[in-house]
Amino acid sequence: MADPETAASVRQIADPSLVLLTVEEAARRLRIGRTTCFRLVLAGEIESVTVGRLRRVPSDAVPAYVAKLRHRPAEAA
Repeated sequence: MADPETAASVRQIADPSLVLLTVEEAARRLRIGRTTCFRLVLAGEIESVTVGRLRRVPSDAVPAYVAKLRHRPAEAA
């Protein structure tokens, strides 16, 4: 059985009421690494905002990024 802290963390990740996500939460939703997500944010691929000294990703920026990926032409291998 999962411990209560892990269960609460999973619920928070999928919580649709969250308006702003940490970069780590956005990475978990995208199923990518934290470093990769930070790179995408810094490159402007994923929209982000600053709140004081904090960097946050609007929750609607995650599906917008995925939609952008889906409409991008496939790269040649």
